[in-house]
Amino acid sequence: MTRVIAPAKLTVSLAVTGVRPDGLHELRAEMVALSLADELTITEGSTGLTVTAEPGSRAGALGRDEGNLIVRALAAVRRTAAVHLVKRIPLGGGLGGGSSDAAAVLRWAGCTDAATALELGSDVPFSVVGGCALVEGVGDVVTPLEFVRREFVLLIPPFGVHTGRVYAAWDERRRSRSSDGGANELTDAALFVEPRLGMWRDALGELTGRAPVLAGSGSTWFVEAGPGEIAIADLPWLDIGATRARLVRVHTVPAGWDGD
Repeated sequence: MTRVIAPAKLTVSLAVTGVRPDGLHELRAEMVALSLADELTITEGSTGLTVTAEPGSRAGALGRDEGNLIVRALAAVRRTAAVHLVKRIPLGGGLGGGSSDAAAVLRWAGCTDAATALELGSDVPFSVVGGCALVEGVGDVVTPLEFVRREFVLLIPPFGVHTGRVYAAWDERRRSRSSDGGANELTDAALFVEPRLGMWRDALGELTGRAPVLAGSGSTWFVEAGPGEIAIADLPWLDIGATRARLVRVHTVPAGWDGD
């Protein structure tokens, strides 16, 4: 029985640099691993996937069949194991939870093959490496950067955003010559797909006095903060009317972090 930590991935900046003939998008992004993490307990020789869902993880929508990235990763390394997943990274939040879970299985199996990681998803190669990195191409070019501890406040809305729809909206905006700006070039496309993102962006900005940035294709918003600068210890949730979003303070973690 082996315990493996799967840190969330935060895309600090994201530029779409091109679209390949097969429709895959090329990126240039700075990514960091976070202290918000899933936890996998892997027992070799058994089978099955069980899940403990932490509040706000939306793990009720998590499949357990061959489409699940943990199941696919086990198949890719030709290993048989039972996995118990403690799910903390929210589904559809743009924090790469599924990819990190798959990367955790690859690390457990001692698989360092970049092609295998990429076959599982464009965020998996970074999650195998961890720490801080510049990620380019379709996620296949990962250049580690010097680790710097940074702190962030995440706002996790009560809904996810479908990545494929955001990229489709980005493609349409590109054809109509509508440009996206800011640290994340997918922001306007994500707001088009899910307009409710706007009210949560504004709420986090009002709370912190900072301009929030969208994490990946959403739905999470984040702001960076210095030590003790933004206190949310007594405010784990943010309410707008009858709806509630989760607030989480996190920090970056180095490659090889084991959760301690």
